[in-house]
Amino acid sequence: MGEINSAVINTKPHFAILDGLRGVAALAIVLFHFMEWVYTDPSRNFIAHGFLAVDFFFCLSGFVIGYAYDNRIRQLGRAAFFRLRLIRLHPLVILGSVIGLLGFFFDPFADQPSLSARANLWLTFICSIFLIPLPIIKERAFNLFSLNAPAWSLFWEYIANIIYALLLYRISRRYLSVYIVLAAVALCLVSYRAGNLLGGWTGSNFWDGGARVAYSFLAGLFIYRANWILKNKLGFIGVAGLLILAFLIPYTPWSWLVEPIIVLLYFPALVAAGAGAWVPPGLKKLCVFLGKLSYPLYMTHYGAMWIFGSYLASHKPDTLQLSLIISTGVIFLVGFAYVVQRLYDEPIRRYLTGRR
Repeated sequence: MGEINSAVINTKPHFAILDGLRGVAALAIVLFHFMEWVYTDPSRNFIAHGFLAVDFFFCLSGFVIGYAYDNRIRQLGRAAFFRLRLIRLHPLVILGSVIGLLGFFFDPFADQPSLSARANLWLTFICSIFLIPLPIIKERAFNLFSLNAPAWSLFWEYIANIIYALLLYRISRRYLSVYIVLAAVALCLVSYRAGNLLGGWTGSNFWDGGARVAYSFLAGLFIYRANWILKNKLGFIGVAGLLILAFLIPYTPWSWLVEPIIVLLYFPALVAAGAGAWVPPGLKKLCVFLGKLSYPLYMTHYGAMWIFGSYLASHKPDTLQLSLIISTGVIFLVGFAYVVQRLYDEPIRRYLTGRR
């Protein structure tokens, strides 16, 4: 979920469409999380492959990290690189954990946790703010991060950033190609074994997340280094439409094959197309807005999902009620993410950057 930092690379052109695509992917994730509560059978979910937005995030991240740091990490130093990444990512890791904790205690539609569950809850909270996986809460399906489920992808994002600073920034494209092939094989094996690429969020499929980030991050990094920027006239609307199509592909028994094709080939092509597409000034502002909103939205929305799930189980609303609740919920979560971005994330990052 890395964002191109203009203060760091202000001498380089800005890929505004990639920011916009990140925002579209974040919105798809929110809608997918609503719908997977409504339809536990993925074949009935109209946005059944919305979860692949995470793989798209990983690919974007590899491209952006290479773009921002390949030519300057030696001068910058690993310690400074890690500080910059923590400043960019960790404030929302903490806030997402706090929101999840409050949601657990004050969910009006769920039974209050027992004393033993509360003890586990505080331990989970401490691990969550330090981004340490701890799948121990049964009521939360043994999520790696039970208070903020999407944080599992941030855990792997951190791992990818560490490996980049220790190894990837200095290896040649030839060796990078070898790693990509190995990661692609691992991703295909994961999909074949599990029947899909949905894993990575719980203890039982922990390593699936490693396979997902390994291929997509490396692919994004390779696209940047190989300068695979596809000049085109699709614009933001065209590329965003192609991205949305991937999320709307129906879930079938062949998803174990379809999903790797999307991740291995389609998403890297969209990143290359997004980097090469022209965007008019009016849409550029929208793209920048969506890009800034994407990470706060991704990291603050899931507390509402647990409450929605409790409401769904206790009240069993009809289709019309669900449509109104989900529509209102998406709008509310977008508005809340905007407030978080303006009043929490950006001020804290400015303060920490100034202190640095």
